[in-house]
Amino acid sequence: MKEIKAIIRPNKLPSLRDALVTLPGFPGMTVTKVEGCSAPSRHVPAKVRIKDELTDYTPKVRVEIVAPDEVAETIFQRITDVAQTGHYGDGLVWIADIEKAAFIFKTTPGPD
Repeated sequence: MKEIKAIIRPNKLPSLRDALVTLPGFPGMTVTKVEGCSAPSRHVPAKVRIKDELTDYTPKVRVEIVAPDEVAETIFQRITDVAQTGHYGDGLVWIADIEKAAFIFKTTPGPD
């Protein structure tokens, strides 16, 4: 099992949902509102001060998905494709291994 997490712009969420729900094996996702700031860029325009850049908490959403290994890379790629705007601050997506997971409503652990 893999955990795929992404921090994306909120306006990209409907498109992301549409791109993922059609994927065979898509297990669902959890979405949380988050705020954050990026590290100061190396190419800050002269009119933007680093202090302003560090205190600009842009609204984002965190998407979390626990998925079987065989669909994790496809989910990762769909998030990347849909969420990208080409602008600074688009967000981040990553995959991590999960040692063990179980659906709480079941009495036995497993992927089904």
